[in-house]
Amino acid sequence: MSDWDGWIGREERRSDTLDPALAARWLATLDRDMPDNGIMPQGIHWCLCTPDAPTAMLGKDGHPARDESEDSFYPPVPLPRRMWASSEVEFLAPLAPGDTIERVSRIAAIAEKDGRSGKLAFVTVAHETLANGTLALRESQHLVYREAAAPDAALVPPAGGGNGFDGSAWDTVRELTPGPPLLFRFSALTFNTHRIHYDAPYARGIERYRGLVVHGPLMATLLLDLAARELGPNALSRFAFRAVSPAIAGDKLLLAMRRDGDDYALGAFAADGREVVRAEASL
Repeated sequence: MSDWDGWIGREERRSDTLDPALAARWLATLDRDMPDNGIMPQGIHWCLCTPDAPTAMLGKDGHPARDESEDSFYPPVPLPRRMWASSEVEFLAPLAPGDTIERVSRIAAIAEKDGRSGKLAFVTVAHETLANGTLALRESQHLVYREAAAPDAALVPPAGGGNGFDGSAWDTVRELTPGPPLLFRFSALTFNTHRIHYDAPYARGIERYRGLVVHGPLMATLLLDLAARELGPNALSRFAFRAVSPAIAGDKLLLAMRRDGDDYALGAFAADGREVVRAEASL
């Protein structure tokens, strides 16, 4: 039995408005124009009902601190490194500027394991997002907490190596290089203060990444954008992604998609062929 089983079933409710200014900033971040019908592309929900902990309540990594109090939605897992490992999303209704948004989040599961890198804790959060009282999205979000990196640990991921990315197995490939301005904008949109995304000395010296880390949900958003460019807006009913390896700002990123039977396989890859994000989607 986990020390944090008492957190299972704990709920949090947040309210927001998808105002036109937020919609415009999100589209500008992705270099997209406002759709003619005014309906927002899929993925903007990650910028709504964001955490709003006071600055004084942030932990050393920039995430809201966790404690034993009833006000702490997340369990006080002592492992310091947090990563958004994966999500499964059901799209039930589109979102539009002016919508009144409510998100209900519930701790669905907590598990502890011993991995190759040490102790791990997994927290699954079930989110339901309503727009104007109508259920618009369901999401199962999986967080993983890890032990601190050794001060002399090798920086990850290693630079270069591999055989290069082979795009021949994919129907569509888009190339881009996410830089600090893109990471900054996405952090601002999601009110994400995790320091690995904007504090290079912290990312290298404490968490032992080779540079600033590209957000997992940012890469998922870019894959959703790729799907929208190829399949049309709001075409997906289901989307799931899993972080496989870190992506570093300034490194080339290859976004790929192919038809896989009745569904679609998507992925993000480093230039050396290293898989960064694995995803799948259904119409």
